Amino acid sequence: MKVKNILISQPKPADLERTPYAELIRKFNVNVSFEKFIKVEGIPSQEFRRTKVSFSDHSAVILTSRHAVDHYFRMAKELRFEIPDTMKYFCISESTAFYLQKYIQYRKRKIFFGKQQFADLIDVIKKHGEENFLVPSSDIHKQSMFKLLDSAGINYTSAVIYRTVAANLSHVDIDSFDCLIFFSPAGIKSLQKNFPNYEQGEKIIGAFGHTTAKAVKEAGFTLNIPAPTQSAPSMTMALDEFLTKQAKAARRRR
Repeated sequence: MKVKNILISQPKPADLERTPYAELIRKFNVNVSFEKFIKVEGIPSQEFRRTKVSFSDHSAVILTSRHAVDHYFRMAKELRFEIPDTMKYFCISESTAFYLQKYIQYRKRKIFFGKQQFADLIDVIKKHGEENFLVPSSDIHKQSMFKLLDSAGINYTSAVIYRTVAANLSHVDIDSFDCLIFFSPAGIKSLQKNFPNYEQGEKIIGAFGHTTAKAVKEAGFTLNIPAPTQSAPSMTMALDEFLTKQAKAARRRR
């Protein structure tokens, strides 16, 4: 099957022309659409209280995304917990740290950040090993993060305060796309929930990351475009490789 219409299971970039997808569109004359397959929703405070996790027992908080920031402050408000000025914030990246300005006076707080990877942040956290850390997270989270905390002997509590759920895709004509690209197992679950009768047939499915690839196969689908690979560290590069091979094969058949 010649790929003409590609669906990326992520929100449309603010400036598509500045992304590698724009080059794919020009190079292969394909249509690329974007659709958010998942959404994040907060866990109600009443439900959270049943976990017996207390915000007041912690002197520091580890924030790995903007969602974690938003829902940490939301939950604190719902629990009527007044966050002390002495609270220390450890953020996955500088941009996440700056995002804290939405809720606190940045310069008046103790804020630390890594370089985007949790392995970098753990080195910063180790220097404050006397703290009792709270880790706000989703119901779907990377176990590697907690393994690093455990191996470093960090005293922490995991607090699930938001969850990842399937977005409503009733407006999407899923069969009009020749190729579907996924970036998380939650995206695969959303496909199955929204389109329980979906059949792959000759359609192409791509997946970024080992866990996403595993979810594709467990769902009974064929994985045609895996990423990252040694030659294609990004999903767009993997797509480029696949479309290039497809174009060469089409020319040979002529």
